[in-house]
Amino acid sequence: MQLANLALFVLSAGVVRATQDASLPQLQSPLGPVVNLGYAAFAGNSTSPTGELSGPVTFFGNIPFAQPPLGNLRFRAPQPLDESIKNGGNVPVSDARNFGPACIQQPAVVGVGSEDCLQLNVWKPSNATEGDNLPVVVYIYVGGFFAGTTQGFPMYDWVNQHPNGIVAVSMSYRLNTLGFLSGSAVRANGDENAGLLDQRAAIEWVQRHISKFGGNPDEITIDGESAGGASVVMQVVAYGGAQGAPFKRAIAQSIGFGPTANSAQMEMYFGNITDAAGCPNTGEAAMTCLRSASIGAIVSAINHVPLGMVSPVVDGKFLPDFPSRLIASGNFSTVDFIGGHCTNDGRTFVGGSPSQITTEEDVATIPFKRWPGVTNSTIQQALKLYPSPDTPGSPFTSQYDRAATMAGDIIFTCMDYFLSEQMSTVKGVEDVFAFRWNAPDPVLLAAAPYEGTMHTSDIYFLFDGTNSAMNAGFTFTPFNTTEASLSAAAIAYWTSFTATGDPSAEKLASSPAWSPFATAEQSNRMRIVLTEGTTSGTTASVMEALTPEHIERCQFWMQANVTAQTTI
Repeated sequence: MQLANLALFVLSAGVVRATQDASLPQLQSPLGPVVNLGYAAFAGNSTSPTGELSGPVTFFGNIPFAQPPLGNLRFRAPQPLDESIKNGGNVPVSDARNFGPACIQQPAVVGVGSEDCLQLNVWKPSNATEGDNLPVVVYIYVGGFFAGTTQGFPMYDWVNQHPNGIVAVSMSYRLNTLGFLSGSAVRANGDENAGLLDQRAAIEWVQRHISKFGGNPDEITIDGESAGGASVVMQVVAYGGAQGAPFKRAIAQSIGFGPTANSAQMEMYFGNITDAAGCPNTGEAAMTCLRSASIGAIVSAINHVPLGMVSPVVDGKFLPDFPSRLIASGNFSTVDFIGGHCTNDGRTFVGGSPSQITTEEDVATIPFKRWPGVTNSTIQQALKLYPSPDTPGSPFTSQYDRAATMAGDIIFTCMDYFLSEQMSTVKGVEDVFAFRWNAPDPVLLAAAPYEGTMHTSDIYFLFDGTNSAMNAGFTFTPFNTTEASLSAAAIAYWTSFTATGDPSAEKLASSPAWSPFATAEQSNRMRIVLTEGTTSGTTASVMEALTPEHIERCQFWMQANVTAQTTI
C-alpha cells in the first residue's frame, strides 16, 4: 500500500473510507471517459443524448464492489477487494460500458445469471468531476429476495433531469439460496443474510469511492421498492441502530415483507437444499459440500424450496430482532425518510380474483394463506376493523376489496406509516414524508383491470415504463404525454429529496408542494397522492390526511407483529 497516496479514517458507522489525493494519473481510453480509483480504473459510456435540463450522462457498469463470492466464499459475508493504490495509479482500464451479469434467480436455470455478480453501476453528469460533491442516490432492486436485476431500473432520467446534478448508483446482491441460506450450520460456518450484507458492502463502497465520480459520500440516499423497500428498512434498522447508517436519507416504496422463517423452518429449508445438492444435512460437512458443489447442483437446490421462502431472517447480528420490533423500540438509525405505497398494492398479493373472494369466509381464509402463523383471534379482530361491504358506512365496495385492503395493509401499507410515525415522534426527524401512488401501470392494468393501481405501478413511472418477466429480462413501454408528465414530476420529487431532504425544494414548478408527514402545527398525518393528470405538463397530485380508520388498522397490525412469534 502506498501511504503517500492513501489515507484511512473511520466513520461513525464503523466504515473505513479511503481518501486519495489528486496525484492519480488522468488515464485515457478509446472506449470512453475514464474514472481512476487508484486500484482500478473504468471506462464509461457517454453515448446517451443530451437532455433539456442538464448535460449528457455517463454510465459506468459492472464495477466490482467485493470479491467474487465463489468457492469458499459461498454463503459468507462479502469480502473486501484490495483497494490499495497500484503502481501509483497507473492501472489497466476496464470496460465498464455495460451492465454486469444478473445474480442467479429463482427459478434458477443453468447459464442464466452468475454467482460472480457483486457489481454496481454509476450514472453521473458527464461533466461531473471529483470535488463537485453532488448528492448520491443508491437504488436496491425489487424481486422478493429471489429474483431481480439492476438492468430493469435505468437511472439515466434521474441524473439527466435534476437541475443541479446528482449521481445515481444501483447494485446487485445475492438472492434466494445463495443470498439468504440460514440455519445452525450457516451460523457456525458462514453468514446469514449474505444478500443484505452485500447491499451494505455496496453502500460502503459508494462511501469510499463515489467522490471520484463527482459524488458526495456524506450525502447518500438509499431507495428501493417491494423487497428493495424492505431492504431499505432493514438497512435502517441494521445492528439495532447501534452502528449508525452509511447513508443520510432513505426512500422505501411499497415495503414488502413476508413471514420470516423461524428456526424449524430454517432447518427444514436447509435440509431441502442439501438433499437436492447431494450434501450432508448438518454441520461443517454440509457447508463444505455446498461450497464445493457444482453450479448445476446449486441450481437444483435453489429450485428445491418454495419460491421466495429463503429470505432474510433474524440473525442476531445484522438483524438483532424483527424490524417491526426494532422500530417499535426505537432501535434504528436516524435518517431523513420517505415511505409510501401503491393504492392497491394488496390486490397483487391477496391470493385470488374478485370472483374467487366473495364471502366473509373467503376474507377470513384466502389472504391468510400467506400468513399461517396468524391466529383465529387476530383474524376475527381484523374482520371487525375491516367491516363487510354490506355494513352501513363500510368503505369497501366488495369482499374482494375488503380482503385486498387487508392484505395490502399487512404486507405493504402499514410499515411505511409505522416507520414514519416512529422516525418523527421517537427520533424527532423533521424531514419525513409519506405518499400514496395512485396511477396504475397501464401494461399490468390491461392484463388485470380489477387490480387497479397494483403493486409496482410506481416503478413503472420512475423507470421508463419498466416491466419484468422472470428470467426473461425487462421491457420498457413508451409513455404517453400525461404519463410522461407524472414520471417527470415524481422523479423531481425523488431527486429533490436526495439532494436536499425536502421533495418540494427542487420540484417541478407545476407540481404541488409535498408537505411533511407530521409537524408540531398539524394534528393530522399527511401524505401526497401521486396521480396522473388529464393534460400534458400537469398531474392531479394532491395532499391528503391519513384517515383515523387507516391509522387504527395499522396500529393493530404493527402491534400484532411486535407481539407475534413469527413476524416481519
